[in-house]
Amino acid sequence: MKEPISLNSAQPVGQNVIKLISNVCFSFFVFAVLIITVIAITYQPPDPWLQSAPALTKLFTQVENATFKDDTSVLKTGEDFSFPPAIPPSAVKQPITEAVIEISEKNITNSTIKSGCDDIKEVNCSDPHVLLAIEKFNLRLFKSIVFLEYGTPVNGSKPDECDVAWKFRNKKEKSWRKYRDFRRFKVGFRDNCTYKIVRTGAWHSGINARRPRSRFNTTGSGGNRNPKVAAPFRDTDIDDTLPKIGSDVAFRSGKYLYYSRGGDYCKGMNHYLWSFLCALGEAQFLNRTFVMDLSICLAAQYNPSGKDEEGKDFRFYFDFEHLKQMASVVEEGDFLRDWKKWDRTHKKKTPVRKVATYKITPMQLKKDKSTIIWRQFDTPEPENYWYRVCEGQAAKYIQRPWKAIWKSKRLMNIVTEISGKMDWDFDAVHVVRGEKAQNKELWPHLDADTAPDSLLAKLQGMIQPWRNLYIATNELFYNYFDKLRSHYKVHLLDDYNSLWGNTSEWYNETRALNDGRPISFDGYMRVEVDTEVFFRAKTRIETFHNLTKDCKDGINTC
Repeated sequence: MKEPISLNSAQPVGQNVIKLISNVCFSFFVFAVLIITVIAITYQPPDPWLQSAPALTKLFTQVENATFKDDTSVLKTGEDFSFPPAIPPSAVKQPITEAVIEISEKNITNSTIKSGCDDIKEVNCSDPHVLLAIEKFNLRLFKSIVFLEYGTPVNGSKPDECDVAWKFRNKKEKSWRKYRDFRRFKVGFRDNCTYKIVRTGAWHSGINARRPRSRFNTTGSGGNRNPKVAAPFRDTDIDDTLPKIGSDVAFRSGKYLYYSRGGDYCKGMNHYLWSFLCALGEAQFLNRTFVMDLSICLAAQYNPSGKDEEGKDFRFYFDFEHLKQMASVVEEGDFLRDWKKWDRTHKKKTPVRKVATYKITPMQLKKDKSTIIWRQFDTPEPENYWYRVCEGQAAKYIQRPWKAIWKSKRLMNIVTEISGKMDWDFDAVHVVRGEKAQNKELWPHLDADTAPDSLLAKLQGMIQPWRNLYIATNELFYNYFDKLRSHYKVHLLDDYNSLWGNTSEWYNETRALNDGRPISFDGYMRVEVDTEVFFRAKTRIETFHNLTKDCKDGINTC
């Protein structure tokens, strides 16, 4: 006969279940900690300027679409980031602040203001107190710019007017480049006979304070001037001159890295920069001078013709003067002439190392003593892209010198002038339309969300009425935004087309770079200027963040 089972000797079922659950939970916890630890160790942060290097490689090696999908994007360049300044702060003038003005006031001991105001009829523009009053006024009015230095005020067109020029930079621009403005001020007196500023004129209104600038030689080979084109000026703050090697001895004693043209030619500008900075980075790694082809082929997406355009100059888009300061470069044409001249006049030819494939790494070339290392890119795409040199193990050694690339100061002068004409006090909206608005499969709501009525309804909740509103857009129809004009002071890029018209500084300076031939203000220049003006706005409204729920790259990509 079986003995009955004692309840006291049996293990409680509830206790076993609790132990089992606790063991499972603890196992999951340990497993999760292990996974997080592995991710933390192996994670590679994305490229701070664009995307991760593997993502770019994957994108560029797609032969059917080797350019960026978003052809309206502008790659951020060195002046958009907080790099150490190219010029040491000690070499830059101290910004004019309220504290600096107070010190100046204490240093001025002999006032030109008389004890009584009855006999004061005219403003003395040369009185240092006038300049101090203007400096204080500007600090209160223009809070988004840094004032670097002032000229001496001069008489305006009326007895109570003074014109004065100054140099400044925008607080949102990380470069140390200076820009100029000159304005006319109406000056009055307070009850204690000190100077006060009644009002200021518009951007560049103080024409008497505008400094004379060197003119281009507009005389052609026949000696006739073009009567339809205004006498051009040169911006003396820009140095686009080509660096010269010098003598035969200097050429032979140098070390050069020369890239022949590859598959990157006529690709999108972002692709071009990614490849160019790889080449420049290798030159710096090898401690060599980079032989630079200044000729750029602008891809079809930036041109109204829909075709690639060759013969564009690097200096149209980027700051060559800054590049020369940051890297050792020589122009390709001069280099080839010096090379040919040396080989023609000397029995011992120039030592050259020809490199036929990107698979020969920069590390393998580090100890090469040849005068010229010549990388040749003769294989089919995508094997002939320059940036392939910086892939794999080379990515650990080659640092792309992003801080060497700034946008063209000529284009930035246009950006500054547009912002200045709005007195640096404006809001901006970026309205993406074009092909994306027409593609309802990828962007089903974009067209309706950027329609004038929708725009007006959304902007009224974000921007105060009658503010200056700059619209950065790829919409081709100029009057598309007319409904917004009943609520805002609307500004479009084409409102400022005189800044690149045939009487403008930009037109004449770029024409001089192009052997006297005028160039068009192309699509990439337009997007570059639009982007930079948008960046300087006080309130910025984006299409794919504020105006529509559609994803920037299409359905299900948010």
